[in-house]
Amino acid sequence: MALASLSKVVLGSAAFAVFWVLAVFPSVPFLPIGRTAGALLSAALMVIFHVISPDDAYASVDLPILGLLFATMVVGGYLKGAGMFGHLGRLLAWRSQGGRDLLCRVCIVTALASALFTNDTCCVVLTEFVLELAAERNLPAKPFLLALATSANIGSSATPIGNPQNLVIAFNSKISFMGFFLGILPAMLAGMAVNMVMLLCMYWKDLEGTLPDAGKEMAAIEEGRRPSPLTATTLNKSPARVLSADDDQDSVMAESISTKHRWFMQCSEPQRRLFLKSFAYIVTAGMLVAYMLGLNMSWTAITTAVALIVVDFRDAEVCLGKVSYSLLVFFTGMFVTVSGFNKTGLPGAIWNVMAPYSKINHVSGVTVLSLIILLLSNLASNVPTVLLLGDEVAASAATISPAAVTRSWLLLAWVSTVAGNLSLLGSAANLIVCEQARRAPRNAHDLTFWSHVVFGAPSTLVVTAVGIPLIGIINAA
Repeated sequence: MALASLSKVVLGSAAFAVFWVLAVFPSVPFLPIGRTAGALLSAALMVIFHVISPDDAYASVDLPILGLLFATMVVGGYLKGAGMFGHLGRLLAWRSQGGRDLLCRVCIVTALASALFTNDTCCVVLTEFVLELAAERNLPAKPFLLALATSANIGSSATPIGNPQNLVIAFNSKISFMGFFLGILPAMLAGMAVNMVMLLCMYWKDLEGTLPDAGKEMAAIEEGRRPSPLTATTLNKSPARVLSADDDQDSVMAESISTKHRWFMQCSEPQRRLFLKSFAYIVTAGMLVAYMLGLNMSWTAITTAVALIVVDFRDAEVCLGKVSYSLLVFFTGMFVTVSGFNKTGLPGAIWNVMAPYSKINHVSGVTVLSLIILLLSNLASNVPTVLLLGDEVAASAATISPAAVTRSWLLLAWVSTVAGNLSLLGSAANLIVCEQARRAPRNAHDLTFWSHVVFGAPSTLVVTAVGIPLIGIINAA
């Protein structure tokens, strides 16, 4: 894309700078309006400055991603009520040998789950849960939040359903689900291990917390006996309050529903509990199968959420009212802002200059291409970067060999995804962890831009470098 007029370039860059500054410093003294309002302001400026037309601004809003994020918040809330994350908590805490062991478990479980549930989903449902685990063990929250965000991004690189940019790549490249998975799996596993080791090295002394006192744990359990999303709990309630209170939650849930539907009156208490839990697990498993079969992710998730709401036999206002709508509004503003910035032509200009030096049949070319993807993914977001560079990178690789085309797409998927770990703005998952942790009703923690960069920057560079040689080696074999 050619550069736009000078005025459009200057004004579009200024509007994007407003977004960037307020996303990095949401409480900046001269304009303390926060990230969500900052995204709306920058989006409005893009339209006011005529960088993007109103119609194009509306068209730039990615409704499938917003729908997917909304639905997964709802589904995640119902899974909490069904006790799924209680089981996950017991898995993470089972015979835990302390903070370092717990950090490793968070990294591994998050990475593997993100490949199936998407990185955004895992971050939505696990952030408050991880905060509670750390607090119960007298451990600092920061290492675990970093482990959650970075591992979610790395793990999501392994499948087409792991994140939005992978969906775009899988659709445009026509690479099969298994071909995509096997092509990136070695890099993902190596990257997950390297990221985990780097976290341990950087926060080794901080992870010397004590094991939770048994009495304190029981008190937390008793305090956590509240109705959950499938009952009267909210999505944003502390996951630890749901963690060990499944029995009482199920009782409240069953009693509530038994007054609404005659069938439940004829069932015993254990049968009612089993039905509600089983239904939540079955429809969620069906959602994953539908993803693997290639069905539309957004509508699959929405259908799953609606099925859970209907079977709950109650007014869904409580559950739907606890969805993080401010987060959805933030993404809406971000889509418009990024689209307007792309229309200035600056991201395209960077590629035009560097393309001759980005051939993937040379180590130097792969290095230059990776640096370009890293830069653009953090400047203009990874999905627009993939949309901008995908066809150009594939066309360049086609002049080398057909196998090079597949590897170029997989390389783009790997680098653009791992690039999200560089800063808070690099990935939606990072922003979700940051905002969820800051708004948590218990054990809230403010993960700042700089505290993320201190670990994210070196981790991104090392993990990217380790994974690149492993991209496509199974497919090649």
